[in-house]
Amino acid sequence: MPKDTTPGKPTTRRYSPDEKAAAVRMVRTLRVELGTEHGTIQRVASQLGYGTESVRSWVRQADIDEGHVAGVSTSDAAKMKALEQENRELRRANEPADSTGGRNDLCVGL
Repeated sequence: MPKDTTPGKPTTRRYSPDEKAAAVRMVRTLRVELGTEHGTIQRVASQLGYGTESVRSWVRQADIDEGHVAGVSTSDAAKMKALEQENRELRRANEPADSTGGRNDLCVGL
C-alpha cells in the first residue's frame, strides 16, 4: 500500500519504486492475458488503490525507458537536470560581484 509522507496532506502520496514496478508488471501481464490495452490501467489502479493517471504515467515512462516508445528516458532526464544545475552554478560564479561593473560605492568620490 502507498506510504503517506506528509500526514497533514492525504492527497500527497509517494510510491516506492517497487510499488511502481509491480503496478507496471501487473498492467503488462493483464494486457497479455486479455489481448487488449483497453481498460487495463484503470483496472489495475483500482485493484491496488492507486490513482489511474499515476499508473498510466508509470507505464508510459517504463515503455520509454525500455525503448518501446520514443521519449526522454529517466536516466537522460536526470543527466539533463544535473547539467542544467551545473550550468546555473557556473553562470552564478561567473557573474560580476556587483552589477555596477565591480566598482564599490565608497570608492566613487576618490
